[in-house]
Amino acid sequence: MEYRRLGVSGLTVPALSFGAGTFGGRGELFGAWGDTDARQARRMVDVALHAGVTMFDTADVYSEGASEQVLGEAIRGRRDRVLLSTKASLPTGPGPHEAGSGRARLIGAVEGALRRLGTDYLDLFQLHAFDAGTPVEEVLAALDDLVHSGKIRYVGASNFAGWQLMKSLAAADRHGHVRYVAHQVYYSLVGRDYEWELMPLGLDQGVGAVVWSPLGWGRLTGKIRRGQPLPDGSRLHKTAEAGPPVPDELLYDVVDVLDELAAETGRTVPQIALNWLLSRPTVSTVIIGARTEEQLRQNLGAVGWQLDADQIARLDKVSMRTPPYPYYPYYRLPDFARLNPPAV
Repeated sequence: MEYRRLGVSGLTVPALSFGAGTFGGRGELFGAWGDTDARQARRMVDVALHAGVTMFDTADVYSEGASEQVLGEAIRGRRDRVLLSTKASLPTGPGPHEAGSGRARLIGAVEGALRRLGTDYLDLFQLHAFDAGTPVEEVLAALDDLVHSGKIRYVGASNFAGWQLMKSLAAADRHGHVRYVAHQVYYSLVGRDYEWELMPLGLDQGVGAVVWSPLGWGRLTGKIRRGQPLPDGSRLHKTAEAGPPVPDELLYDVVDVLDELAAETGRTVPQIALNWLLSRPTVSTVIIGARTEEQLRQNLGAVGWQLDADQIARLDKVSMRTPPYPYYPYYRLPDFARLNPPAV
């Protein structure tokens, strides 16, 4: 396993992390993701740790908190060997104090996560969404207090727009609060919007990308191809509308090239898609999920080798789409690119 710094911080993370979204199996959405119980989860953690995967990511909304509970049981007795990452801010109930990033909400969310995970500190705590109703100064002050109390070691954000992340970082610098060192983002060969603004921001501000859904919401498994029906076992039957939109032709074009590279390299389609991500600027760690041990072992095969420059260029070309204004001039027009070259 390769290890990297999480943004500009002292936290070292594995290039691949394990996402526990399949743990618990509660609710319509997360039940479709998976229903891994504590016994199965412990086996998954065994396999991950043996491969050098030391960071495990979850959230309070995953299976109504059951994901955190199952993960906590799976790591029992080996807390010192793992990094725990969780998230809060999205609604967990209908009440006025069950959503957002206000001080009381964050303190309660962290205490709840610690209880469910069976630990007294979190290695990484991320805001799952931007709370436009709470001043960023209040959010950052609460996070700062939680860090100084020892309950959190590093903080990050997830799914923020560029201005939201930059406003938060500027406020942290202005008031001397802890900064976000991670941004958990959607990024894949069929979803490269991250590159337009958030990647340059991450480079400039030292914020590392923690990539979620690197296989395009389950589309880059190698089982979905042009002219073929969606496989019976695909979770896309139930969850496609909840995930990032992907144009069919973009997906099929990318899979065609992935198939070519699979034949050239002897690797699988998911392994190639994951390996491409690991070569991108700002990417600190890529979160892999799995419903079965077989899926986990296959995804772990994405490390320990590299695509060559020509193979990366072919993937870059087939997956690239012209970004919207004001970004497209910097990708298409030499004069603009000369002044402000794209991050990639």
